[in-house]
Amino acid sequence: MTKLLDISNLTRKFDLCDGELTALDNVSLSLDAGKILGVVGESGSGKSTLARIVMALDHPTSGTVHINGQSLFDLSPAALRTARRDFQMIFQDPYGSLDPRHNVGRLIAEPLYLEQNAPSGTAKRDRIAALLEDVGLRADDMNRFPHEFSGGQRQRIAIARALITKPKLVVADEATSALDLTVQKQILELILKLRAEHGISVLFITHNISVVEEICDDVVVLEHGKLVETGPTDAVLNAPQEAYTRRLMNAEPTLEHIGRKAWRAARAP
Repeated sequence: MTKLLDISNLTRKFDLCDGELTALDNVSLSLDAGKILGVVGESGSGKSTLARIVMALDHPTSGTVHINGQSLFDLSPAALRTARRDFQMIFQDPYGSLDPRHNVGRLIAEPLYLEQNAPSGTAKRDRIAALLEDVGLRADDMNRFPHEFSGGQRQRIAIARALITKPKLVVADEATSALDLTVQKQILELILKLRAEHGISVLFITHNISVVEEICDDVVVLEHGKLVETGPTDAVLNAPQEAYTRRLMNAEPTLEHIGRKAWRAARAP
């Protein structure tokens, strides 16, 4: 299996007025092409710092990040801009991440500036329309504005925007935490559907371990910036080795099982 994302000995320290904060402490992990890797932990565990570094929105103090075989922080600014087509992000707040002044079509098309031969005119509208339909919305929704949609619909728009450049990797940073349980279920089903149809890999950041159980092939558990447990999701959650993992498992409401188990059953011959 090809490693799409390979993180080695990643450390991120922040200088504070009263000392130094270590947000990530020597973290190593990898994500294979076509897989979903869950990163779970409580607030302050380093999850969002990890997401920002993978997206090259922050720089590590030490360690390396390779995406598609490229060392992310060895790239020139021009090369990094080109590489960004292959990794996109879904943010936690679907309304805050969408500029309310622009219609949906323009918002979804924003990442196309990363493409040298980006479609224009009818070709661009057709691409936007197809993505809207892929995420369960209507093609003519491209003419509407974010405030006209529900929270779940706005997150679908954000997912469409993340897919417009046909990325290999999508980083979902708490992409369902602002949604109620019913809408969470719908978005998780959508992510599984899009993984199957588009072949994307997903780094799924969450504090909710029941969400990891639903859709992730593998999981890493972070506590105070350190990786404390990792492995296939079934193995980790059926027999957790760390008390911290067991505490996370008992802390969150359980979603109806709609994820990997149902998905595998649906694909079974």
